[in-house]
Amino acid sequence: MSSAVVWHDLECGRYTADLPLWLELAARHAAGDDAEILDVGAGTGRVSLALARAGHRVTALDLDSELLAECGRRAAGLPLHTVTADARHFELGDQRFALALAPMQTVQLLGGRAGRDEFLATTARHLRPGGVLAVALAASADFEEFEWHDGDPGPLPDIVERDGTVYCSQPTAVRRRQQSFLLERRREIIDPHGGSERSEDSIALDMLSADELQLAGREAGLTPLGVRLIAATGEHIGSEVVLLGR
Repeated sequence: MSSAVVWHDLECGRYTADLPLWLELAARHAAGDDAEILDVGAGTGRVSLALARAGHRVTALDLDSELLAECGRRAAGLPLHTVTADARHFELGDQRFALALAPMQTVQLLGGRAGRDEFLATTARHLRPGGVLAVALAASADFEEFEWHDGDPGPLPDIVERDGTVYCSQPTAVRRRQQSFLLERRREIIDPHGGSERSEDSIALDMLSADELQLAGREAGLTPLGVRLIAATGEHIGSEVVLLGR
């Protein structure tokens, strides 16, 4: 298993608080034999696999082919196939989906309004009439700026062991930078002989409210259908899930 897959599973793959909502939406909007679901930003298949195991036909889309390869391996025998493509401008031919999902903060990783508008327009074209797009946003009110240093009390690290190698991911800061939040982590790999390697990782999330996304959805020809809430957990902030219909 590659280090990219390990980091993705460690930092994203353990989150489960949103799965009941995706399964509920799938049962409501994609229950027919001809209904298909699009999972945008699927990664190693955290959401896609849960949906496929529930019997839904799923297309898992992500820009990272390495993560998708692992998703495909894990999906052996399930009604799931993978597509390597950019969420902002993918083209899937005649495929039309009953339900499209953008879990976690996928839509906040698209480079601001221009990328977000591209994503909405592209996804709208791939929804069948009556289809629904569900987009999760990090709840801005849950963000608290902080900076962690060695020895300070702070968030517990995420840790996993693979084949004798230990991977540790420690949140070190959340900073507000104009129209985004910057999330910083320190990653450490400890090999079976005790040697270690450290690196820094950061990710920028666009600041985006449910109202702003609903307005952008209207401009893309979609109809706002409401907002669902996913409560914060001890390890993850809450989410607002904006529903948009075609």
